[in-house]
Amino acid sequence: MKKSTQFYTKQIDVFTTEVAVLKKRLWYFSMFRLSVFLLTVLLVYLFWNSWQVALVCGVLGTAAFLFLISRYTDLKDHRNFVKALLALNQREIEIGKGNYSNEPAGEAYVNPTHFYSLDIDLFGKGSFFQYINRTGLKEGTDYFAHLLTENSITDIDKKQAVIQELASKTKFRQSFTAASTLIKTETPNKEILGWLKLHTHFTKPFFLYAAYGLSAVTVIAFVLVLMGVIPMDAMGYVLAVGLFSTAAYLKKVTALAANTEKARDTFKQYSVLLKAIEEESFSCELLKRKQAAIKESEKLASTIFKDFSKLLDALDSRNNMLGAIFGNGFFLMDLRNSYRIEKWMQQYGAKVSDWFEVVAWFDAYNTLGNFAFNHEAYVYPVLTNDAKCIHAEGLGHPLLNPEKRVDNNLSIDNRQFFIVTGANMAGKSTFLRTVSLHIVMANLGLPVCAVSSKYTPVKLITSMRTSDSLNDDSSYFFSELTRLKYIVDALQDDAYFIILDEILKGTNSTDKAIGSRKFVEKLVKANATGIIATHDLSLCELEDEIPQVANHYFDAEIVNDELYFDYRFKDGVCQNMNASFLLRKMEII
Repeated sequence: MKKSTQFYTKQIDVFTTEVAVLKKRLWYFSMFRLSVFLLTVLLVYLFWNSWQVALVCGVLGTAAFLFLISRYTDLKDHRNFVKALLALNQREIEIGKGNYSNEPAGEAYVNPTHFYSLDIDLFGKGSFFQYINRTGLKEGTDYFAHLLTENSITDIDKKQAVIQELASKTKFRQSFTAASTLIKTETPNKEILGWLKLHTHFTKPFFLYAAYGLSAVTVIAFVLVLMGVIPMDAMGYVLAVGLFSTAAYLKKVTALAANTEKARDTFKQYSVLLKAIEEESFSCELLKRKQAAIKESEKLASTIFKDFSKLLDALDSRNNMLGAIFGNGFFLMDLRNSYRIEKWMQQYGAKVSDWFEVVAWFDAYNTLGNFAFNHEAYVYPVLTNDAKCIHAEGLGHPLLNPEKRVDNNLSIDNRQFFIVTGANMAGKSTFLRTVSLHIVMANLGLPVCAVSSKYTPVKLITSMRTSDSLNDDSSYFFSELTRLKYIVDALQDDAYFIILDEILKGTNSTDKAIGSRKFVEKLVKANATGIIATHDLSLCELEDEIPQVANHYFDAEIVNDELYFDYRFKDGVCQNMNASFLLRKMEII
């Protein structure tokens, strides 16, 4: 059993027990809370004729009841967090068994014009994204998709260090991911950031002083009423002054409250994730830098977010009729809270975008760390800068069952081009996607599915899957030519590892052979590195003419009238084709 599977199994046992314990504690709190409520009602009833004693009983009982509600809510939140941890570990066990078809597939990120994402099944059903993604936030998912498609070869060693450290921090990763999955917000972060940037401020410091002044007058008047010094009508005058003052800014406060209601849950829940990042101890440079980005203020970002969420909660209390009338009439609560909210926005509003970005970054990289933890047998490529582009032993596709997968060795120099021939279904296309994923994963800083790997970083570009477009009135052949032109243009600006699968399929065999040959010659002259799979054996003649070209193949054998594939990557040219055999075998001809 793999180390990761053992870990998840143990975690499931621990969290199952903890959920059961918390369920019992919640029941006890419910009963205790009910008892306090009933006791308070009973005491108020018994001392109804002595209103001072009844008031004290009512106040103390209400305070105790509210305290128990708060504790019950905290305990319930913790129970939900533990349940999320339990679900997370159960999910890992299922995905480890190959059951991930119900996971989000990332169809929204499919881009036919991207360098490689469509060709190597990066997104969609059964994709690499669907298998690896563990992000809990929409923004984290977007950033993770960006990393997969970034095609960047910078700072790979730093990325490897981040992923290696996060892979070892199972408690941090799981706590962060579980907390992120509990975040339920209806308003995108972009909309919140837009509001913070474009909001027109209307409050002044005078509002706060006026609120303090009216509050003092309210307290003094109430004491004097209790002492019988002034009539109860005085409280009515105070109430009228407060309500009149609030009404003058009612429209602006209401508009502010509409926006704060959308943002309240985001700031409250993000404070939990920020706190998790702040409290963790990191050793690698990039993680420390990201952590420092949320610690550069005089207060921790998590505290700043939490304080802001409390201010937003306070303004939201205006939706309570009694709270709105007496809170504004006696204490100018709307103006007080609006001033504090706008002061917060002036002080911290410009930093919120950076803090959101750090949370999304950790959400995405936790996914990469989780992948590395789950695949302890994978290796981090040794980064080189020599003649070899890729020198990998035991290279396999990470989505194939390791018990059935056939791994191959690959050694290709920079500026070398492989022509791969082979029978149908012999493994050519799978091999091309395996090499492509090796490059993408290595550039991400991930460990790759291989026994060993030495790698000179290079960007990837592919042409393996082209379709016609009725909407664009473009034929299949024109679409393919457009893709090949895209590759040629890209080579003028940067170096790429090029992977092609049976190009120029939309023309006749003679024209295809000539065109393919000319195209490969052009790529070689451009000092490109890459692999092309083809059924056209005439293309293999280039090995004798161009030193940078080498032939390889996958073949099939017919044993006892059955087709047999060994899926082995071999030197040379394939001599066995199987189309006619399959046509006869399936009784088509």
